[in-house]
Amino acid sequence: MIKSQKSRLIYKLIQRSLLLTLLSSLTACGSLISSAKKEFAEDLSTTIMSHDEPETIKQAIPTYLVLVSSLIRGDQENVDLLVSGSRLYSAYASVFVKETDRKIKLSKRAFKYAEQAVCLRLPKSCSTKTMSYHEFEQSIKDFKKEDASILFAYGAAWSGLIQANRADWNAVAELPKAKAIIAKVLELDEDISNGDAHLYMGVMESLLPPAMGGKPEIAKKHFERALVISKRKNLMALLMYAEKYARLLFDRKLHDKLLNELLTVDVRDSKTLLIDTIARVKAKQLLADAEDYF
Repeated sequence: MIKSQKSRLIYKLIQRSLLLTLLSSLTACGSLISSAKKEFAEDLSTTIMSHDEPETIKQAIPTYLVLVSSLIRGDQENVDLLVSGSRLYSAYASVFVKETDRKIKLSKRAFKYAEQAVCLRLPKSCSTKTMSYHEFEQSIKDFKKEDASILFAYGAAWSGLIQANRADWNAVAELPKAKAIIAKVLELDEDISNGDAHLYMGVMESLLPPAMGGKPEIAKKHFERALVISKRKNLMALLMYAEKYARLLFDRKLHDKLLNELLTVDVRDSKTLLIDTIARVKAKQLLADAEDYF
């Protein structure tokens, strides 16, 4: 009898041990899968950004957007995957989509993914849209330098959503919060993404004309800083400086100077060849219609 009880006890202990081993293996497997998803999204972003044929990417990206959304749906607490998904949707919406309704929908998804990543990293910063500005400012104070990339994706996605929806004054009214996020990113790491945080701030400061609260001189300082950080190789900074600032102030001399400089930059070793190629095409278009604009 005692021997039988001992046998059952040993059997139960073995069962529990096997169960714990299995659970541990599943957890490790899940971690590996999660990491693989993150690496896939990052490799995908890198491949897209380094491509030199925009039309091919324009046709291919929608499939990958659906794929990334599927990966996120199955792993909704993967912060890095959410950030990568937000960046992909933001880039596609801002660069390739012309229809306002589509641009808004895609920008909303980019914002949703970035907001979800922020919520996971710092829960008290969730639902910032419903906070007062003071509450919002307090909520982002605890972000650290290691959070800069997440915060930048959030600010960039919010900025993109505002620009896509700029005909809606309720959306434009959220501009101060988006600017506060980018300002925090600049405080944490102003060199992030080759000066792009300054680029975004420059665009946001020139979104409105001076008579409506825009601050073009502050925008100019941010564009110039982006160019210093990138050693004047951030072609999108040159393009936006010309389009958003020089055109806003009807400064034809600066406009043409920036665009002609853009067209002379050697981009053969660029990690953002896709964006650079698009910037060059856009620069030629702006120069071609400058006579009509000015």
